[in-house]
Amino acid sequence: MSVFLSKAILDFFIAFGIVLGGAMVGGVGAVLSMQPPTDTMVEIAGRIKIWALAAAVGGTIDPMRVIESNMLGGNLSPAIKQILYLVFAFLGAHMGSELVKWVCSDRS
Repeated sequence: MSVFLSKAILDFFIAFGIVLGGAMVGGVGAVLSMQPPTDTMVEIAGRIKIWALAAAVGGTIDPMRVIESNMLGGNLSPAIKQILYLVFAFLGAHMGSELVKWVCSDRS
């Protein structure tokens, strides 16, 4: 498997796991603090998406610097790779958020 595809898959699942795990642990905290866990889990999943995206791609602004320096320098390949890493991480975070919403939805 190529290095690009391996990193893209890792970014996806890191972001997915951060959203899913954060919402689940937040739900436990909601139970302990006598709040409705499903509402809290959905709210946390929505708020944590951007942080999951940032953590999956490296946790710093460096990916944005790579995009900027390569786009201005005329070398598009590394910039496109960084953009695709961001897309994969966003998809993972979004799918985690949607899974939490689906699990916490009222099925009656």
